[in-house]
Amino acid sequence: MLEVQGVHLRRGTTQVLRGIDLQLHSGQVVGVLGPNGAGKSSLLSVLCGELRPSSGRVSLQGRDLASWAGQARARCLAVLPQVSSLGFSFSVEEVVGLGRLPFDTGEQHDRQVIEAALQAADAWHLCERSYLELSGGERQRVHLARVLAQLWPGEAGTTLLLDEPTSMLDPLHQHTTLQAVRGVAERGAAVMVILHDLNLAARYCDRILLLAQGACHALDTPAQVLTPQALRAVFGIDVLVQAHPERGHPLIIMR
Repeated sequence: MLEVQGVHLRRGTTQVLRGIDLQLHSGQVVGVLGPNGAGKSSLLSVLCGELRPSSGRVSLQGRDLASWAGQARARCLAVLPQVSSLGFSFSVEEVVGLGRLPFDTGEQHDRQVIEAALQAADAWHLCERSYLELSGGERQRVHLARVLAQLWPGEAGTTLLLDEPTSMLDPLHQHTTLQAVRGVAERGAAVMVILHDLNLAARYCDRILLLAQGACHALDTPAQVLTPQALRAVFGIDVLVQAHPERGHPLIIMR
């Protein structure tokens, strides 16, 4: 479990995060929503140890995150940043194989994991292509496969953090990506995903953290968080919220 207690973050003279409390539990997907500048990516940077909070505590499996050695942390915490770049002409299989570097599980096992991760990301057909030949959306799916391979198959004690993994994807692959993320959670991992699409968050997340100006506006189930009042207060939008006719989760419709 990854836990945040009373985290504040100041960057220069700007207070970016204000008193954030959050627990990422095994088997759950927590979505983070908020307008641009709300502190979503900064929160992810604090959770993965890239940024140290000005005050408060971040712990992984009950231990202070900063006390973890890099390789040990990489075996149980994987991060997909908003932008992932690679300037070498690696094959897709080699790129995904980078996720196996913290492990010593043998070439045969790693090949099985790489294939499974590529299949989950709907990118197996790209396996032998050069990474540099891929489109932006294809590269995004390959990097998703890389972080899936790092934690595969996903189990209790592992945590996956993703920053806008659907940003460059077509509608089909937005859903296949979040289905893969849900699959990791269902096998035991704790997952946090930053999203902009309210309806994707409503469908795939167990809980939603709604950020506004670096503070928690709401943290609860999609039905409790995605209300017209909250979305008006945080995003300034006027919406209708109805139950999805088949699945029952909130369906947000712009007025």
